[in-house]
Amino acid sequence: MAEAYYRKTPQQALEAQKAAPAGLSGEEVRRRTGQYGPNKLSEGKKKSVPQIFFEQFKDLLVVILLIAAVISALSENVESTIVIFAVLVLNAILGTAQYVKAEKSLESLKAMSAPSAKVLRGGVRLEIPSADVVPGDIVLLEAGDMVVADGRILENFSLKVNESSLTGESEGVDKTAEAITAEQVALGDQKNMVFSGSLVTYGRATVLVTATGMETELGKIAALMNQTQQRKTPLQESLDKFSAKLATVIMIICAAVFLLSIFRTGMGVLDSLMFAVALAVAAIPEALSSIVTIVLAMGTQKMARQNAIIKDLKAVESLGSVSVICSDKTGTLTQNKMTPQKVYADGSLLEGDDLNLVNDVQRLLLKAALLASDATNNQQTGASIGDPTEVALVQLGEKFGVDEEAYRAQHPRLGELAFDSDRKLMSTLHDIDGVPTLFTKGAIDVLLQRSNYLLTREGPVEMTPERREAISRINMELSMEGLRVLSFGYKELPGFRPPALSDEDGFTFIGLISMIDPPRPEAIQAVSDAREGGIRTIMITGDHKVTASAIAKQLGIFREGDEAVSGVELDNMTDADLDQRLAGISVYARVSPEHKIRIVNAWQRRGSIVSMTGDGVNDAPALKKADIGVAMGITGTEVSKDAASMILADDNFATIVKAVVNGRSVYANIKNAIQFLLSGNAAGIFCVLYASLLALPVPFQPVHLLFINLLTDSLPAIAIGMEPARKGLLRQKPRDPKEPILNKSLLSRIGAQGLLIAVVTMIAFYLGYQESAALASTMAFATLTLARLFHGFNCRGDESVFRLKLSTNLYSILAFCAGVVLLLAVLFIPGLKSLFLVAASFRPANLGEIVLLAFVPTLVIQLVKVLCDLRRGK
Repeated sequence: MAEAYYRKTPQQALEAQKAAPAGLSGEEVRRRTGQYGPNKLSEGKKKSVPQIFFEQFKDLLVVILLIAAVISALSENVESTIVIFAVLVLNAILGTAQYVKAEKSLESLKAMSAPSAKVLRGGVRLEIPSADVVPGDIVLLEAGDMVVADGRILENFSLKVNESSLTGESEGVDKTAEAITAEQVALGDQKNMVFSGSLVTYGRATVLVTATGMETELGKIAALMNQTQQRKTPLQESLDKFSAKLATVIMIICAAVFLLSIFRTGMGVLDSLMFAVALAVAAIPEALSSIVTIVLAMGTQKMARQNAIIKDLKAVESLGSVSVICSDKTGTLTQNKMTPQKVYADGSLLEGDDLNLVNDVQRLLLKAALLASDATNNQQTGASIGDPTEVALVQLGEKFGVDEEAYRAQHPRLGELAFDSDRKLMSTLHDIDGVPTLFTKGAIDVLLQRSNYLLTREGPVEMTPERREAISRINMELSMEGLRVLSFGYKELPGFRPPALSDEDGFTFIGLISMIDPPRPEAIQAVSDAREGGIRTIMITGDHKVTASAIAKQLGIFREGDEAVSGVELDNMTDADLDQRLAGISVYARVSPEHKIRIVNAWQRRGSIVSMTGDGVNDAPALKKADIGVAMGITGTEVSKDAASMILADDNFATIVKAVVNGRSVYANIKNAIQFLLSGNAAGIFCVLYASLLALPVPFQPVHLLFINLLTDSLPAIAIGMEPARKGLLRQKPRDPKEPILNKSLLSRIGAQGLLIAVVTMIAFYLGYQESAALASTMAFATLTLARLFHGFNCRGDESVFRLKLSTNLYSILAFCAGVVLLLAVLFIPGLKSLFLVAASFRPANLGEIVLLAFVPTLVIQLVKVLCDLRRGK
């Protein structure tokens, strides 16, 4: 609903909803249920598993392989047909398993809704399912209730609501029933409204429901998540472009070879088709998709051991390209708990640790802080109960060995005036050495104006305008540092009686205690490390701009010349204005979920790969929209975890930096694995083309090439994917996402290495061709297989194996040995020999020729790498 109910008085809000303080009638409830529907969140349509499975066959390379399988069947080559179909189905199953991830965000949002609500209907108090609540209902809230719908507060009795899951701020919000006159008010500042999914922590209130279901702020988040589309990762886009180009080239070459075979060599149509099929199978890297998936999966396992749990495999690769981290403040960069900081008393501003209890003023300040609060802290278990602000006061006492419960037992509370958001004060009455003393804490602007005296070590002195101004100046300095400030005072009453509101005047001002939700120490280093790696960190928070900027400065996020922008200021910017100022803005304060998505969009328009971290419901749409969403595992809501691609098990911002290093390492390994696979495939293409042009028999059968591509190639490729991370990865700048994975440098290496392997393969072919075409095919097949197994060592990295060392990746040795065993099995086990069309005349003596020829390309490539190593060393 578009109406700004926070601007209306309670009576105006009732009139706008056509409701009454006694609640709706039964007939009106039924009418509104029909009009607005149940108070539930709707859900977006999801793809079925069969639909996802069949979508795996839309790829053009898969279509070419299907055509190849049909041609093989027509030529009665059943073995090749079965193998090709088996490969395609296996890849489709793997793709479906990776695609189907639990979209549980909306279910988690639903779970946050309260199962029941207390309402007034026709003047009768009822408890009903939350789904039955309608706009216009009168809901009764009290401490411990979950808010079931958005509403305008009609009557307020010290209501305090935790809205952290919506606004991202851990501190409870004091509510009011008064109208707000401002035109534009951020969600976190709408103090006379309550929102679905938030929790009542203190007090009670009567609320008029103004929005239910998808019309609530929680519903808008759900709608944003339905509309938000996940982008493809840079690797996906790069491989998609490559696949399209490769498929086009393959079809052109296959058509040329087919026509060449018919018209130049006089080969029959079916034989010519088989030649084309062999070329297609040689060219298509059937195992590429599976290898990339497996390498990514292994990367996720390594990250899980380092507390970064990857939900989406593609996120591993995206991490390596991240150039901007948009981070929530509370609980992500900070510790999500208030901690005492500086203290002002007796004219001195000092650190909380430096409090001197010998000083009468400082001792009384601590006494007031402990007595005028309700929080408790179990030092053995570390569990704290109460308002975070009061918990900080208790912690200050514990630093000096003062147990709050024992202290309160010595000075029992005789009466109190509970905190009120209008008064902004809380007072408690105690017997202090036989004198009835009222201790008060609250907002400095209120307490300072009600103070007639200032306590000093010499005793109370008159509160002059100059002294009042000096204290206000101290308060401003502390606020500019991002600290929350509480003031304390006391008043001696004439006798023991219940305190009245009129007693809250004529105080003796004691001092100030400041506190902060401090930055995580490791986050400061992580921000610095991220900057070194070319990654910009942006703070996005629901906190006030001054506080957020102060914390950002401590973290190293906000630097000289940077800007901090509020949500209201952001609303007044056009996209063009935002794009122009984007690079200079380091802090966004008082923002809404829509703002977060807008910020992510703006960075993505600049071509940046954006990571968004967060822990609340409000972060979920942006987590999903970002290239990689990172949720907090400990403090994060289920909604944020389900929407994210990665979860930090330790809630540690520094873990993201480790994940970036691993992401970059995984990308480098994938690139090396692709080089290995495609250079081997290029060798097969060169051999088939050469044989076609010279009217030679087909050097390989399709089943030979599938054996190489799927079995003997897969093992070394996986071993390459397990190559350990090299030093200096973090010092590299993020990879340009627009740069294709197959750049000119990589393509030239693939071509040169493929040609080298093809040359030795055709030499082996000619050696066998002297005896028969069958032996020539077997010799070529065995040489190509073994040469590609040796080639796995070449593709481990840019350096030679002498610098990389064989011992740093034992998997590469195991992969080589396993490949050799498989090849020997095919060449010498009778059943496999017939399946793979091995020549009957093949003898063990031929194996020596194969080994010598297959090793030549690796020898040449390693000599070149040694020379490059020597050049780099200089």
